[in-house]
Amino acid sequence: MGIQELVIEMKLLERRLTLYEEKYGVLSEDFYTALMAGQLERYDDFDEIRADFSRGKGIYETWLRRKEAYTKQMHQHEFTEMLRIQPVY
Repeated sequence: MGIQELVIEMKLLERRLTLYEEKYGVLSEDFYTALMAGQLERYDDFDEIRADFSRGKGIYETWLRRKEAYTKQMHQHEFTEMLRIQPVY
């Protein structure tokens, strides 16, 4: 996946994460940290919340993988090689 495609996909994932951030009132990074630390187990009995948490976790992990790929590509090339310049008409 090229750098431009990674940027587009990351922005789409961020839009989806924003819905969960607004719904639960915390940023995705903090939610993910709490979830992975086992701090949200008390919500396991609530089907809708558990499903939201599972989807949010998956979206965030996908975003993390895309971010890692983006960072790797940025470090492998000159910045000016990665910059997409579009002509102004």
